[in-house]
Amino acid sequence: MNEAILFPGQGAQFPGMGRDWAEAFPVAAEVFDRADAALGFSLREACWEKGDEVHRTDIAQPGILTTSVAVIEVLRARGLDPAQAPLTAGLSLGEYTALWFAGALTFEDAVRLVRLRGEAMQAASEAIPSSMTSLMGASIEQAEELAELGSAHGICSVANRNAPGQIVLSGELAALDAVEAAAKGKGVRRAVRLTVAGGFHSECMRPASEALAKALTEVEVRAPRIPFVSNVSGAPVEDPAEIEAFLARQVCAPVLWEASMRHALSRGLVDFLEPAPGAVLAGLLGRVARDAGATVQVRSLETPAALSKAGASTGSSGTASGS
Repeated sequence: MNEAILFPGQGAQFPGMGRDWAEAFPVAAEVFDRADAALGFSLREACWEKGDEVHRTDIAQPGILTTSVAVIEVLRARGLDPAQAPLTAGLSLGEYTALWFAGALTFEDAVRLVRLRGEAMQAASEAIPSSMTSLMGASIEQAEELAELGSAHGICSVANRNAPGQIVLSGELAALDAVEAAAKGKGVRRAVRLTVAGGFHSECMRPASEALAKALTEVEVRAPRIPFVSNVSGAPVEDPAEIEAFLARQVCAPVLWEASMRHALSRGLVDFLEPAPGAVLAGLLGRVARDAGATVQVRSLETPAALSKAGASTGSSGTASGS
């Protein structure tokens, strides 16, 4: 295969995600069975039958990972060989799915880790009232200037460098209020407060980082079998100890998604696949590719019907919280 595999992060969830795949393919239903067994509760019920409960951080994160894995297992049953993929990466939470795909984590360890990650991030969000603000049309210089301005009012920093003109700040509520009030005056087209539980990828998440660091010592992280690009560095990482350290740092560190995609483009990759749920990554990659003067094909498998579609879609750019 010649498609690099990109896995979505939090923000891609929706009520019922994964149900169409599980109903259409027994191998996908088995993935949800394994998730339920690993977690000790019915993840499928939480994702499919509890309405907006799917948006809770501790449900959304394992639900997104399980849905993406279910799609990959359907593709594997149709002949996909993960060992032949030229590269994999995932947006924040999606890194755990990418590491599973690359053979660095078992599915059971990955789904338990992201459940703990979601619980720890939710707890940190409740301890420090915080959120995230997307700066539409901002340069990194404008974003950093606004983050510094916000820091006078509390924790505030650049959280996501997703694509040209799509940068997200994270921090305490008073800091983001100040950022949003000043954004237009600094030349930013629009500042949009995101609907997220808290200030992900900032120092607001320090307790979550510490909880993850402890949990990661209790699982085996193996060397990836294919190139895996880290959000923390925007470059490939192979050493298991370094991967473990990066996963713990990642919840406080900025997500360098644009740099990760530029690395993929620098390798000459032009074909990409984004499993369900959502199609945000296709849009972000489209922006990066246009800025780099590259042409890419992105196949977004949002539903089983998409399996029959040849060709690609660059999708909608969307707004990703990147958790």
